[in-house]
Amino acid sequence: MRLTKYAHSCLRVEHDGGVLVVDPGVFSDSATALAGADAVLITHQHPDHLDLAAVRQRLDKQPLPIHGPASLAETLGDAAEVLHPVAPGESFTAAGVAVRAYGGKHAVIHPDIPVVDNLGYLINDVVFHPGDSLVVPDETPVDTLFAPIHAPWSKFSEVLDFIRAVAPRRAYALHDALLNDNGLGVLNRQYAAMSGTDYQRLEPGSRVDV
Repeated sequence: MRLTKYAHSCLRVEHDGGVLVVDPGVFSDSATALAGADAVLITHQHPDHLDLAAVRQRLDKQPLPIHGPASLAETLGDAAEVLHPVAPGESFTAAGVAVRAYGGKHAVIHPDIPVVDNLGYLINDVVFHPGDSLVVPDETPVDTLFAPIHAPWSKFSEVLDFIRAVAPRRAYALHDALLNDNGLGVLNRQYAAMSGTDYQRLEPGSRVDV
């Protein structure tokens, strides 16, 4: 598979001629990520993971299936007809790529803020994108983890323990758009030194083969 990491939490997955896009949010170059896509995975409804305007523009050009929690239907509005609801533990195929869903709930930001549905996705039994959660896919070894390194709902020790629990062969930074260069420098050094795996941060637009 070839992966293109766009800003924040957006991934473009190309495999055997199919193109699968995960979490094209408002902090990413969503229009570019969605160009030529065959299917979309959405972890949850927050705009940094779902750029509704960009998705609607893509659907106007050509309909394509969107896979995600059933609660996305309300956010998608009249575009909900393309939603394929996914439940935790479910396996399915999107753009010809095998996907398995994990978790079910977003991490708690604050008790006063409602907890929305969130799914992590294991893609082709190789790449794990957890969305906004630290759920560990216990029964399946993960080769490549995209770890949410910074968020209003997390702290360094929790994310570090998450990476160690997943124990991937390599980990790439995810969910990093709210960090300035100083923050990125500090966290990248800490995760690289302490995570116990090959940790890197990919610049937006970078491509890797897995």
